[in-house]
Amino acid sequence: MAIKERLSGNEAVAIAMRQINPDVMPAYPITPSTEIPQYFTNFVSNGQVDTVFIPVESEHSAMSACIGSEAAGARTVTATSSCGMALMWEVLHVAAADRLPICLALVNRTLSGPININCDHSDAMGARNTGWIQIFAENNQEAYDNMVQAYRIAEHKDVQLPIMVCQDGFITSHAVENITLLEDDVVKDFVGEYEPDHYLLKDGEPFSVGPYAVTNYIMEAKRAQLQGLLNAKQVTLDVAKEFEKISGRSYGLFEEYRMEDAEYAMVLIGSAAGTAKDTVDALRDRGIRAGVLKIRLFRPFPAEEIAEALKNIKYLAIMDRCEDFNGNCGPLGAEIKSALYNAGLHPATINYCYGVGGRDVTVESLTSVFEDLETVARTGSLGDTYRYLSVRE
Repeated sequence: MAIKERLSGNEAVAIAMRQINPDVMPAYPITPSTEIPQYFTNFVSNGQVDTVFIPVESEHSAMSACIGSEAAGARTVTATSSCGMALMWEVLHVAAADRLPICLALVNRTLSGPININCDHSDAMGARNTGWIQIFAENNQEAYDNMVQAYRIAEHKDVQLPIMVCQDGFITSHAVENITLLEDDVVKDFVGEYEPDHYLLKDGEPFSVGPYAVTNYIMEAKRAQLQGLLNAKQVTLDVAKEFEKISGRSYGLFEEYRMEDAEYAMVLIGSAAGTAKDTVDALRDRGIRAGVLKIRLFRPFPAEEIAEALKNIKYLAIMDRCEDFNGNCGPLGAEIKSALYNAGLHPATINYCYGVGGRDVTVESLTSVFEDLETVARTGSLGDTYRYLSVRE
């Protein structure tokens, strides 16, 4: 029986962790993810989980402890944001290279400087090429649902890679929404027990984690790691189908909203997708054929599937909630443009940097993006292909 609740995104993720009952949680606090280990340590102290909680001296130590416990055969979870993610940088690569299915709840916050504690995607995008699976949520319900599905994806025998479960700082992490929880026993049965084939404490099996790789072997190791990441795409879809059976909620690699006959489309990630949907509804009422494509799985990037979803779009806006500092496009912009180019598709495309450091994203601001696309359609002139939205120039 489903449980109706009113929860913040952080609390919802912590409850999912309680239901999963991981073996180990090393963590170090940083805003806005601090509430997740705070909630979870209450579960530990109350005896609601069997998890060993390890307080550490830094985020680098937190991820290092995750690597040690996961390599020893323990299902491991942690949480962080922003500069905490940056301090983990070295060991993020190690976790992925060692094929350790650690789960990290990443509450997205801008990276310094200037110092700012609000939402953008610079932390996740800065770590996009570390070899981790990255999955994003629009709202609190999706944050909870993604966490429930995360270990099934990461621990799959064809994947064996760590996973970041991302949600937008403060916008979803602290805002309270109505959500539906699954029963504890349903989640427990769905996730199952962690039974790795190889681990450091396995009796009678000498095993090494993270050995030195000489030139003759490292490229093969990286290629095998890539294959695990590529396999995660189908595994994510398979797990989502099973999750739908127990929840009634359907997930894919991305969500298409009013895209069936769209002439103008917006592609984006995270909580702003809700505002984009409201924008599209208002534009549709005016007879404008607008649509939204919301990315859920960013790593591995579903390039071919996205290109297929956008094949009939004539005018496209790609929305990046961070700056990539190449002067040409943002991280999502680069991925989408590459996917379209490889598919031989060339819609008129403008890439926007928006919402950085918590800058408000409104129906009015997103409407202006579609108005820009209408101007391109009317004049035939693309103008600047990389723009800032809602900025004082």
